[in-house]
Order: sequence, then structure tokens, then C-alpha cells
Amino acid sequence: MKIINSGITVLILTAIFGFTTVNSGITIDKLKLEVSELPEGYKFTDELICQAIQPELFYENPNIYAVMIGEVKNKSFQAFTNGKDEGSILYFEYEKEFEQTGFLSGLLWGGNKPSKVHPEEFMIKGNVLIIWSTVKKSPIKEISKKKIKSIKS
Repeated sequence: MKIINSGITVLILTAIFGFTTVNSGITIDKLKLEVSELPEGYKFTDELICQAIQPELFYENPNIYAVMIGEVKNKSFQAFTNGKDEGSILYFEYEKEFEQTGFLSGLLWGGNKPSKVHPEEFMIKGNVLIIWSTVKKSPIKEISKKKIKSIKS
């Protein structure tokens, strides 16, 4: 009888701790920029604008990699332009905390760090992966990073 009770206890604890890991309190909507946060001259657009093809392909079909990095529960993007600077912020919400940074680095950059050809950067906030597909010195990327870092997990 003790073995069965211990097994049930383990299942219950796994369910409780698994739930708290999955529900980090972070949602994509909390991380998105508001129109009022855009610098003067910038506007949002409905068209996905990526600096390289890799983040665009990843956004269009993220679950092709589900076996390696987990299944996407929700995704969204914000694209922006001001005539000279344009790009997108890609948001991916996973069931569990995203941990496959090495795989993602290889997928986005073909190596360990961004380059001129692949300037994308990424951050993980709880179970949400954020990819900035912008030019290196985009003010939008910096505003977004600052906002995301200020949000408590």
C-alpha cells in the first residue's frame, strides 16, 4: 500500500510543480510593445518583416522542430517600420520553459552569435521565446528588451 501512496504522491507533486513551471505568469501580451512606446516616426505594420529567412521560416512553422525544442502553445509578432528601419519582434509561448538555446543559435545564425547577415537576437522570459529580427542598432529592439527585462517572472 505504501508504494501505491508514494506513487500517487509523486504524481501529485509532479503535477503541481509542472503546473507552476508552465504557468510562469508571463504572457505574450504582457511583453508586446504598445503604440505609445514606439519612437516618433515609427508605426506597426501587419506584414512580417524579417532580416533573414531563418526567423521567418521558424515563425511560419515552429512546430516542425517540436521534437527538439517543444511545442508552441501560442505565437505572435509585431512588425514595425519608419521608412528606414524595419523589422519584427517574434513571440513564441511554449508549454514549458524554453531551454534549447544552442539549437536556436544554430538555426538563426548558423553559429554561436549574430552576424551582419544574421543580426537576429533572442531572449527567453519564462516559457516565452522572443526573437528580434531587426538591424543591430534598432531603437525598437532596445525599447523592447528594456521592457521585457523589467517584467517580473
